[in-house]
Amino acid sequence: MSDMISADLVDLDLSADTKEAAARALAERMVARGRVTDLEGFLADVAAREAQMPTGLDGGIGIPHCRSEHVTEPTLAFGRSARGIDFGAADGPADLVFLIAAPAGADDAHLTILSSLARQLMNAEFTDALRAVGDPADAAALIRGEEPAAAAGDQDSVATPAAASAGAATVGTGEREDPGPPERPFRIVAVTSCPTGIAHTYMAAESLENAGREEGVEVAVETQGSAGFDRLDPAVIAAADGVIFAHDVPVREKDRFAGKPTVDTGVKAAINRPGELIGEVRGKAARGEVTAAGATASSGSAGATPVERGGESGEGYGTKLRKWLMSGVSYMVPFVAAGGLLIALGFAIGGYEINKAPSVMDHFVWTQADSWAALLFQIGGVAFAFLVPVLAGYIAYGMADRPGLVPGFVGGSIALTVNAGFLGGLAAGLISGAVVLAIQRVRIPKALRGIMPVVVIPLISAAIVGFLMFVVIGKPIASAQSAMTDWLNGLSGANAILLGALLGLMMCFDLGGPVNKVAYTFATAGIAVASPGDSAMKIMAAVMAAGMVPPLAMALATTVRGRLFNAAERENGKAAWVLGASFITEGAIPFAAADPLRVIPSSMVGGAVTGALSMTFGATLRAPHGGIFVVPLIGNPLLYLVAIAAGVCVTTALVIVLKGLRKPARGATAQGPGGADPSAPAPGAKQPVAA
Repeated sequence: MSDMISADLVDLDLSADTKEAAARALAERMVARGRVTDLEGFLADVAAREAQMPTGLDGGIGIPHCRSEHVTEPTLAFGRSARGIDFGAADGPADLVFLIAAPAGADDAHLTILSSLARQLMNAEFTDALRAVGDPADAAALIRGEEPAAAAGDQDSVATPAAASAGAATVGTGEREDPGPPERPFRIVAVTSCPTGIAHTYMAAESLENAGREEGVEVAVETQGSAGFDRLDPAVIAAADGVIFAHDVPVREKDRFAGKPTVDTGVKAAINRPGELIGEVRGKAARGEVTAAGATASSGSAGATPVERGGESGEGYGTKLRKWLMSGVSYMVPFVAAGGLLIALGFAIGGYEINKAPSVMDHFVWTQADSWAALLFQIGGVAFAFLVPVLAGYIAYGMADRPGLVPGFVGGSIALTVNAGFLGGLAAGLISGAVVLAIQRVRIPKALRGIMPVVVIPLISAAIVGFLMFVVIGKPIASAQSAMTDWLNGLSGANAILLGALLGLMMCFDLGGPVNKVAYTFATAGIAVASPGDSAMKIMAAVMAAGMVPPLAMALATTVRGRLFNAAERENGKAAWVLGASFITEGAIPFAAADPLRVIPSSMVGGAVTGALSMTFGATLRAPHGGIFVVPLIGNPLLYLVAIAAGVCVTTALVIVLKGLRKPARGATAQGPGGADPSAPAPGAKQPVAA
């Protein structure tokens, strides 16, 4: 670690008031040392990581960190604040701030050293020494694990990160080699992981191991970090009495831990309350609650599903419902894109009568364009037929993991059979997940646990969901679906224009988020039939046009008024041209994250203008995706492009005006590093190179 931190990367009188200012002050030291090449781009990566999850820890510690293409080599900067800085920790502001910077392609050795520091932050003696040190060189020496000059002869006062790692390596392993008495200690295996895999992952591991030592429990931790992970010995897993998953990204090879009492939570819970987690898993073991193979929720627990493990426990059901629905939509979209584009190409080649062509299995002629058109159309139709089953199956998967797939797909297929459409698919997915979770709550004999995920859960859940869809709710939902379709087909005049404006607002509200996906799914549901109505194709056209506006407008704004944007945003503007033209609304996210109060309202206004104009012009679209590349398949293509251009100009003008009205940042210099404009907002948009 000797080359990662030095005295000039230490600020013992950090005067920043906010976490953004603290990160900037420490990052500027990295820039001065040549460790960071683009200050604004690096800070954007730090802010994007911070947006995923606060980096404040109990005990007065803040650890902003990221992996970034703007970092030349792994680097640490340390700041000590007298007033404290809020990094989102439950116990208050942080006075010790570590800015951890890793290159996008950092090698495993460097990341292992960084992870050792993360573990050492859980050592009270180490943090106490940092609070007491009076010289930057001594602080750097403490962090490197060396003997500070001011404390010569007292090298045992602060444990080094290497020593911490060595100590951690003995936890739960040395005692297991001893046969031990009949009343052996309770044994726990744990997995820790966080989005970046540098800091929280290893802090959680250290915290669990320390708590285990205090309570006489053997804890063996598998850290799934940026440096990869070493799998726990299968024998260690087999001998464990319980499992703790402390993670904010999916656990890799999770089925290795099936069949044991399991606690599934966020990584910060393991850092802040490891004793409670150990007590919880011991309680589950005493009650005989275990996790079936392929299931994420222990019997007797409704938690620990794939969508819940993305954050801390205690999320409201509204948030969980949104995640469940987005799970289904995210898996459905590729089928929409592939199937819709194939169908559209079939129409483009063979005309709209191609849907009446006979099966290509019996009538395919290599030299006839109509045969190729029919082939594309029929392949697309097969892909489209998966839409509702995939939607239902993966909503159920979001709720109950793999055991939810069978009843979800069965329920989705029944929804198609009874003509319940997308509404039926939504209902089938939610019902399937709920049924599986209910089955998993039932206490079962140990001898039957092995066949639960393979036989019992699929059999019972599919039967229940099938009964409900065929006999109870299928027909009412089909009637509602039919009524909605009739209403859409009857839209005309002002009503259609208002609908186009509303859909445009939704497409630009969160730029690819849940509201955007609701509008997109609404549009694709209308064209996911063999012969969609004219109104459905107008809605699809309006939705795609509005979704192209934000990234194209940001690209145009960075071109005509580049001085209003920082260097990273101007670079993102170049990519936004292609993303917007391809109907990838997410291309505007970096700009919205950096300046949401100006970018998002401007985008919504432009999107509403485009949606309304598209409906006014009567533009139609059979393809659910493709951007400008499917313009030949659009009805009234020239006016359609006019609608897009109008919305882009409106959004661009509003963004430029609003950004031009803001006041320069206090204390800004004439020109920031990398050519950044002094009035540019604190960046927080550019996504890190790796999670």
